[in-house]
Amino acid sequence: MALSFIYYLNMGLTTSKVLYIPQGSIRKIITHLEHANPQLNRLDAFLLRFVGRPQHGWIDLGSTAMTHGDFLYRITTSKAAMKPVTLVPGETTQVFFTQLAESHGLDPARLMEVFREQSPYEEGAFVPDTYQLPIGITESDAVQMLLRYAEAKQRAWSEKIFGLYNERKWYHYIIIASVIQKEAADNAEMPLVSSVIANRLAKGMKLQMDGTLNYGPYSHEKITAARIRSDKSGYNTYLHVGLPAAPVCNVGFDAIRAAIFPAKTEYLYFTKGADGKHRFTRYYSTHLRNINRVTK
Repeated sequence: MALSFIYYLNMGLTTSKVLYIPQGSIRKIITHLEHANPQLNRLDAFLLRFVGRPQHGWIDLGSTAMTHGDFLYRITTSKAAMKPVTLVPGETTQVFFTQLAESHGLDPARLMEVFREQSPYEEGAFVPDTYQLPIGITESDAVQMLLRYAEAKQRAWSEKIFGLYNERKWYHYIIIASVIQKEAADNAEMPLVSSVIANRLAKGMKLQMDGTLNYGPYSHEKITAARIRSDKSGYNTYLHVGLPAAPVCNVGFDAIRAAIFPAKTEYLYFTKGADGKHRFTRYYSTHLRNINRVTK
């Protein structure tokens, strides 16, 4: 019997260099690992009782090829080096993936490919935050981790406000919130911007907001008259009536709350003043005067 165990411990296996180990019993841990690597089985769970208690969290095994014995030893002694990456409110997924790829040595095209495979949404699926991700994590694991965190966070926000989580309804508010996030100068302005969106939609007016054209790779691009004329996408609210078909960016809770609870106003227009704040008005004539004050 002992020779059988020694033989098994010396059998080779291949695995991800960096992997995640959940908290819980040894059996739970091995069951979790079996889903990612069918080379593991209940015998590993039995032998692990003699090797030691596995670490939990992200583990850097140091290589992808090793014996079962090496694997069991490394998951009890190793931890992965972590590095932060920040998703700021209002940033697009494409730009965020470029930053994540640079900070963690990943492929931005592969990140986007995996995202499209795992997410039912084109944009707005993530929650702005600072994340500690392990160095060596794969594109698939990184996207999965970010999506799981966002789903749990947004579900909690929705249940706090509505008492339940209706994904389709919530996504509608994410679309509105993304426009608010791109347009508002600060959090205090968000309910006012939201009121303009609500009022214009109620009157069947086009939103005509530059921020809706700051989607995807155009996140930080200054919107010009030429861009407005040339962009035929569903994001162009100068061309199309109603909201964009998808969110423009990833949004924070303040923008979502403003989308759900717009201020009670009759505002239909706003323009940025010299101080960076917006001037809101119900009347087009006043709106033109506000524009002229800035452009003089």
